[in-house]
Amino acid sequence: MNDQTTPSMPRIGDHAPDFKAMTTTGPMQFSEYINNSWTILFSHPADFTPVCTTEMSGFALEQKFFDEHKTKLVGLSIDSIHSHIAWVNNVKKNTGVLFEFPIIADIDMSVSKLYGMLQPGESETAAVRAVFFIDPIGKIRLIMYYPLNVGRNMEEIKRVLLALQTADQNKCAMPLNWTPGEKVIVPPPKTVSEMLDREASDYEMVDFYLAKRSL
Repeated sequence: MNDQTTPSMPRIGDHAPDFKAMTTTGPMQFSEYINNSWTILFSHPADFTPVCTTEMSGFALEQKFFDEHKTKLVGLSIDSIHSHIAWVNNVKKNTGVLFEFPIIADIDMSVSKLYGMLQPGESETAAVRAVFFIDPIGKIRLIMYYPLNVGRNMEEIKRVLLALQTADQNKCAMPLNWTPGEKVIVPPPKTVSEMLDREASDYEMVDFYLAKRSL
């Protein structure tokens, strides 16, 4: 029987749940932090662990890319603010990489539970490697989940961010393995008139329902 007190996990299309938390850059009200910007919220199992160090360093090394694409980063783990600061300092001293984005100290697991980052089959005390892509109006647009022992793919995180932004800007969809510069998919026609217009267009036509165009 399901525990009715357990909040449901956010889904694609849901409004990102709001919360207050302490982070490595100070107190945060998540809705205010988003502030009409794309935001990537990502969790890691624990500070001072090897896979997590490579992942957080990966986000930090791509800070310029995310800034250029007007996207904010927010990390999270079930550790104290003191542990976070010590880890940030340790990584900077050992590798020269500084985690400038905020990292949430979720010691009471409230945010992890709110976002479904705790998955008992994997661990009841460590957040899985979740990634939430949130658009400027606060809607969850894409979710990724990885287990504790498999690191994320930074190139895929960057690719899907660009795909989401490009799709919104151009009212189109993305085909398999799309990367910037490749053709996009035009939404299928909804009327006979639109179908006929499409046949007379310069689109790459596979069939009337599958057409591609360059941006």
